Amino acid sequence: MRVLLMDGETIGRWVEMRLALWPDTPEAEHRAEVESSLAESDRYASFLCEDEAGVAAGFAEASIRRDYVNGCETSPVAFLEGIYVLPAYRRRGVARALVTAVERWATSQGCQELASDTATDNLRSQSLHMALGFEETERVVYFRKELAPAAADN
Repeated sequence: MRVLLMDGETIGRWVEMRLALWPDTPEAEHRAEVESSLAESDRYASFLCEDEAGVAAGFAEASIRRDYVNGCETSPVAFLEGIYVLPAYRRRGVARALVTAVERWATSQGCQELASDTATDNLRSQSLHMALGFEETERVVYFRKELAPAAADN
């Protein structure tokens, strides 16, 4: 297995991996987000893990967050935005290799902490995070209220 930093040459494979993780997002939207990430390489990094034959096995995306990150004590914080390993490659060290690459990138950016999140019902992701050395810091329930448009001044 080898881990590569995603770049303009890997866009197609990157979009394929994103579609596997987030299938409800249209391909064009994934492509636009990938291109935006590449344009802000000081804030975003994505990694592709491939097997000995060059076949994509998994990927991870990370960002630098300068706002408050739940459970963290420093700023900026590297944030694992997404990680996915194809089923055939699970339990073979792919996720660990990807997170190690993210950690190296994060420390090179001056970060002292790596954070991540997952849904409260995503037990598989929670187990993965724990196996990769993350610790749970808190649980949050988000709320939303739709607002009526502001009335125009007359």
